[in-house]
Amino acid sequence: MAVVTALGSQALWAFGRGSGLVALVLLTASVVLGVSARSGRPLPGLPRFAVTEVHRNVSLLASAFLGLHVVLLLFDPYAQLRLFDLVLPFAGAYRPFWQGLGTVALDLMAALVVTSLLRHRIGRRAWRAVHWASYGLWPVALLHSLGTGTDGAAPWFLGVTALCVLAVFGALGWRLSTRFSARREVRG
Repeated sequence: MAVVTALGSQALWAFGRGSGLVALVLLTASVVLGVSARSGRPLPGLPRFAVTEVHRNVSLLASAFLGLHVVLLLFDPYAQLRLFDLVLPFAGAYRPFWQGLGTVALDLMAALVVTSLLRHRIGRRAWRAVHWASYGLWPVALLHSLGTGTDGAAPWFLGVTALCVLAVFGALGWRLSTRFSARREVRG
């Protein structure tokens, strides 16, 4: 029985870490797609309208993997994650500062999801104001993964992280450049 419990605990830890990494990669893709959607330009192989749909679906998938990450770590005895750690940042038992960044990222993601679901009720201006939080969410999530993750110094993890950083900085550089011209919104 102890072997089964140990294997189950190791599986929770492995799936918890893996789902966190997948959430980070998907969040990176979501930021890059969000910048692309704002430009109104097509991407290779995708028409303009599809960029927005892919952005929305990748964002939802990132949210799902983040949820999986949190739920798995709630049941993992090594992570020592408690329910109130999901809302109260920097109070965790395991690496409180870095875990607290994860809580901040989770709270920001929840705000983005809720306001996106209520977009037509709260209005475009309020939605956009909250949606700007995604530019803060991504680096907070990245720092959380580097500081809390047990693989944070592993070469493969640093390689994935470097690719994520390059992708987001490349998209933001394009967004801030004079070559970027945002699609004009049609108001109805």
